[in-house]
Amino acid sequence: MSDRAPQPVERRLPTEESRQLVALVRDIVSKEIAPRAAEEEEAGVFPREVFTLLSEAGLLGLPYGSAHGGGDQPYEVYLQVLEELAAARLTVGLGVSVHSLACHALAGYGTDAQQAAHLPAMLSGGLLGAYCLSEPASGSDAASLRTKAVRDGDDWVITGTKAWITHGGVADFCTVLARTGVEGARGITAFLVPGDAEGLNAALPEKKMGMKGSPTAQLHFDGVRVGDDRRIGEEGQGFAIALSALDSGRLGIAACAIGVAQAALDEAVRYATDRRQFGRPIADFQGLRFMLADMATQIEAGRALYLEAARLRDAGEPFSRQAAMAKLFCTDAAMRVTTDAVQVLGGYGYTLDFPVERLMREAKVLQIVEGTNQIQRMVIARHLAGPETR
Repeated sequence: MSDRAPQPVERRLPTEESRQLVALVRDIVSKEIAPRAAEEEEAGVFPREVFTLLSEAGLLGLPYGSAHGGGDQPYEVYLQVLEELAAARLTVGLGVSVHSLACHALAGYGTDAQQAAHLPAMLSGGLLGAYCLSEPASGSDAASLRTKAVRDGDDWVITGTKAWITHGGVADFCTVLARTGVEGARGITAFLVPGDAEGLNAALPEKKMGMKGSPTAQLHFDGVRVGDDRRIGEEGQGFAIALSALDSGRLGIAACAIGVAQAALDEAVRYATDRRQFGRPIADFQGLRFMLADMATQIEAGRALYLEAARLRDAGEPFSRQAAMAKLFCTDAAMRVTTDAVQVLGGYGYTLDFPVERLMREAKVLQIVEGTNQIQRMVIARHLAGPETR
């Protein structure tokens, strides 16, 4: 065996508390997540008990305030935790990111009474959330969504279908964007809907090429009734709330992508330094050495990009452009790195005996979720050249 086994990522963390936090995450990863990841992903097992454990450890509400059970951690720290989780199992890392996204509307726009009533259970009470924006005919064009919420006295009645919902069918609560007014972005409102609400039903989970352990399903709202006290923000403010959430969510996807890429690089280095051909390790051959160097460089660049965007967010400065750049670069890098990792392992990389084939399949979805990478390029270009002329 080689003495060049990959080492844990060296992280520059701002406090002793954050260093202890990452050490806790690594301990949970090594004992509870990584040993079962490959087997459970292949079998399509959703690790609900892992999310319960993460909630008990205070890891599901890290970027939110401690007044309601959050971890009071800056995004700079939270994203590095996501990276560690995603490197072990993307179902878990992405699941934590989606849960955080589902909490964003209430934490940022809810009233004091709403936050006191719901946030403690959402952040540290063992609940798991889903974020319901996309629809079968409304993906990238989110402002054209058709799900309706109609006022009925002190209640709202929600009817429609949401699509591509992570945790669909297993979530305890859903942040739902529905049309309450005019066509377009100004007619959309946000609601907090219990996962067991009458009239809310999940379709069978989608059959996907990767992330088989994470249920992705359509959710059907058949006259789901919620009180006005579950409306988040003002009527018509929902689309602005959704865009705000997506800026932060894109950073979560970027961090998850770098976690997947790092796991693939570690496996490629381990294999290349152990595998011998022509009397020496294949890592001695320049072609492979250059591949590993390029993979490592892309990972370091992506990590630096998402952390810079996180620090802007933590400082209260605009970060939308940087979030789009981070999501774009990191997910494209993850696709390249995981593909190269399969190549380094050769025929073995194409088998289920090694994790790189799973990592390559999982990396693909990260170029799609939270806004496709084509949408990210549109966002970046608008910051550079202004809106498109029509």
